[in-house]
Amino acid sequence: MLTEIRIESLGAIDAAVGEFDRGLTVLTGETGTGKTMVVTGLHLLGGARADPNRVRSGADRAVVEGRFTTTDLDDAAVAQLDELLAASGGERDEDGSVIALRSVSRDGPSRAYLGGRSVPAKSLGDFTAELLTLHGQNDQLRLMRPEEQRGALDRFAQAGPALERYRKLRDAWLSARRDLLDRRGRMRELALEADRLTFALNEIDAVDPQPGEDEALIADIVRLSELDTLREAAAAARAGLSSDDVSGGTAADSLGRARAALQSTDDATLQALAEQISQALTIVVDAAQELGGYLDELPVDASALESKLARQAELRTLTRKYAADIDGVLRWAAESRDRLAQLDVSEEGLAALERRVDELAGELAEAAIDLSKCRRKAAKRLAKEVTAELSGLAMADAEFTIEVRPDIASDREAQDDSAALTVSLGNSGGQGGPTLVRAGSDGIDEIEFGFAAHRGMTVLPLAKSASGGELSRVMLALEVVLASSRKISHGTTMVFDEVDAGVGGRAAVQIGRRLARLARTHQVIVVTHLPQVAAYADVHLVVHAAGPRGTSVVRRVKDDERVAELARMLAGLGESDSGRAHARELLDAAQKDEI
Repeated sequence: MLTEIRIESLGAIDAAVGEFDRGLTVLTGETGTGKTMVVTGLHLLGGARADPNRVRSGADRAVVEGRFTTTDLDDAAVAQLDELLAASGGERDEDGSVIALRSVSRDGPSRAYLGGRSVPAKSLGDFTAELLTLHGQNDQLRLMRPEEQRGALDRFAQAGPALERYRKLRDAWLSARRDLLDRRGRMRELALEADRLTFALNEIDAVDPQPGEDEALIADIVRLSELDTLREAAAAARAGLSSDDVSGGTAADSLGRARAALQSTDDATLQALAEQISQALTIVVDAAQELGGYLDELPVDASALESKLARQAELRTLTRKYAADIDGVLRWAAESRDRLAQLDVSEEGLAALERRVDELAGELAEAAIDLSKCRRKAAKRLAKEVTAELSGLAMADAEFTIEVRPDIASDREAQDDSAALTVSLGNSGGQGGPTLVRAGSDGIDEIEFGFAAHRGMTVLPLAKSASGGELSRVMLALEVVLASSRKISHGTTMVFDEVDAGVGGRAAVQIGRRLARLARTHQVIVVTHLPQVAAYADVHLVVHAAGPRGTSVVRRVKDDERVAELARMLAGLGESDSGRAHARELLDAAQKDEI
């Protein structure tokens, strides 16, 4: 529930605070004082796009702050809101309420805050979407759009799970169908690609390169190219270390004699040097052994070099065609094997894909029919309930209908439509037998709201048959029914911005009564010009011009002040005795009305 809103520098409002309670709250005031800025502020808290032009002239930014309580929500709703709050890092205020804030800069981007933490505007909207239901004047026009009518019906039918299942199957079906059509259309091209990949992979497999083999070959070839030089150097070094043919003995013999001489003394310094000579002797012996092994491994002739060069030529054949080095060739081969596995253009592969497409089409058709049945069943109930609501809004003879019909596709359209689907409508569609329909992202149905103001009149599409006042009442009746179907409690706020436009007389009284009845189970906030509606309010807020530069403020009126405001709304007679008398009579009648 919304308990308070604070607005700074938004439109005509310089600074204003509005406090709300349960029941019906109305906002009234002269045209141009900024009543709709309250609704605009709530739209901003709902994550709507920020318009810098709304910032009041002379101010750098506009700020809207709302305080919400969740004590009247059910446990599941509170848990969902707490999860959203925790995800944003926000916290509740000391009294358990949650503060949402939106600032709009004249020159820069807007900022959103939830529970004291900066969040994206969408996150703020996700949170307040569970607490605010906004109905502005533009909703009347949106109600004429087919997509809005479908959305309203789906909300009433609670068709979300059925629609989600349908969309997932549709995505899978379209993907498989595109793949099949692509393979059929490019069969020759794909077959040539498969042949090229097969040839290349066979060539690579025949050479059988190993990771890093090209780098290792380079080192081996360099060694074999200098075979004699390497052998002479290694042999000379080994002879110097361990051969007895060297005059004066080997290096090892010399080190051994030096160590023995030092160890024969008791001097600590010489003993330490003897230990160092022992370590050197060990290194010399090891080096001599490694040199011997190196010489044993050197090829006796140059045939090994020819073999290495031939292998290098084979590898270079691959690196010229497929990658810069052998590791790249191996990566290319792995990717090509994966690609080749996808290029199954055999009759068996195409037949398997066709079966998959047919299976998905069957599942999609079943899901589409289930969704249609859900909508048709709900359409009858929704039309009946809206018609009943219209009767309570001084339109006893009005008839509201909802038609759900299959979106039939012609044969010519089906040739160009990737989403044409054959379904057996039977009793569901009233067509009987297999029917070609357009399977759009929202289902296979065309949904149309119909309206007739009086019995005996032809029911026509809502956009062609309802006047402005009638459309306002249809929208109000529809939203009341939808709200009831969602079991919204006091914890959710319903905001209506001049939905009574174009209405007067007895119909205005009935709208006031209906809003007051709705306020028994919801928090309802209404921006209105009608005194008949304002008279039913539990809380009456007036937006009026005050102070310099055309600023506006919001204040709560009671008793005589409220009577004066109603008198002004009746005929601009706020100061006359007759106007006040008429206003008091209207207020007394509304308060005594057993709604």
